[in-house]
Amino acid sequence: MSVVTDDKPFLVALNLTKRCNLACEHCYLDADTMKNGSPDELSTAELKVVIDDIADLSPDSMIVLTGGEPLMRPDIEELAAHATMRGLMAVVGSNGISLTAKRARSLKEAGVAGIGLSLDSLNPELHDNFRGKKGAWLKTMKAIDICREEGLTFQLHFSVTDHTAHEIDDMIDFARAAGALVLNVFFLVCTGRGEKYTDISIENYDRVLERVVEAAHDEDQLMVRAKCAPHFKRLAMQKDPDWPITMAHGYEAGGCIAGTRYARITPDGEVTPCPYIETSGGSVRQQGFSKIWQEAEIFKSLRNLQLEGRCGACEYQKLCGGCRARPLAVSGNLMAEDFLCSYQPQGGAIVETLVPAGKTMQWSAEAEKRIARVPGFVRRMVKKRVEADVRARGRNVVSADDISRLASERFKNGMPPGMKRPVPR
Repeated sequence: MSVVTDDKPFLVALNLTKRCNLACEHCYLDADTMKNGSPDELSTAELKVVIDDIADLSPDSMIVLTGGEPLMRPDIEELAAHATMRGLMAVVGSNGISLTAKRARSLKEAGVAGIGLSLDSLNPELHDNFRGKKGAWLKTMKAIDICREEGLTFQLHFSVTDHTAHEIDDMIDFARAAGALVLNVFFLVCTGRGEKYTDISIENYDRVLERVVEAAHDEDQLMVRAKCAPHFKRLAMQKDPDWPITMAHGYEAGGCIAGTRYARITPDGEVTPCPYIETSGGSVRQQGFSKIWQEAEIFKSLRNLQLEGRCGACEYQKLCGGCRARPLAVSGNLMAEDFLCSYQPQGGAIVETLVPAGKTMQWSAEAEKRIARVPGFVRRMVKKRVEADVRARGRNVVSADDISRLASERFKNGMPPGMKRPVPR
């Protein structure tokens, strides 16, 4: 099965360090160097070269500065500023416990478009146990307040387990009330330290994912998304065949984007398809990121899936494809069926993807101004959605009216979350 791709990533995670101020049971990073870091971590200069290479390959990419805990790297602002200068969107993934108002301001000044904060339960004890440190919940809550007060766009990351699955409705309500732009619901993949941590049961997985799909479809001020749960795409199409959130409608992100739209760079420079597929395609210290992205065998495999078992027989294989990390971790077979999926293929025709037309879209000056006001976390997604709609109408120039029309169809107030209306003149 070939995956539609122009071989350009739109998301690259830079694991800046293994150092962390927590000891989460589910962390995919090796615990050995979590406290003191590693002498092999990429230097500031090396990371700037990597950022330049990414920018040359894919100027519209988003760079996620993460860890470990990235705020423990004193050069994170310098790296964010460099990425921004190269035209990339820079965001930070953090546990938030060391975030101060001063640091939030410095991150904004460096060009950081937003920060993702991990919140794994609304119960302080559950969160603290999950994160391995008493008092972590209170500090994360303080970080949420700081982001809101300092105007730093933030999203919440909720790692759902059997112990917290019952909180999904409350977490959606909390994220909306707190002013988060996005709630990302993560479904754990058992690798690294997470190998000893129980994943979610199939029953809870299905129930939570169905609720996430419902919220993603119906919420009008909060974006709700599933991470490491490619079955989201199947459920999305089953819920609303006309919902433009799958590749059946030309939306670039299929189920799992590892290796097709996403890559991870480890603190010491290894390039892997995602944090949970630890097979390296090469080191940026020996060859450039772009060469690894384009030529490494592990990436080629993920772009030309030869799926087995139920995944290989499934009519939704091109929209979903299953998580590749789970079967790899359990059986060593990258192409085996995703055992956490309960769906039984029905023997129907494979749902085909809509390949975007090759013509280049142009944007009017006013449309460019409007799209620039969309929060960084969602700008690329909105832009692609607008282009797909305009292309379907037989045009190749995007106007400000196109953005207004689509925004009014999707959001009650006529704007994506966090996007300000233009001031009347």
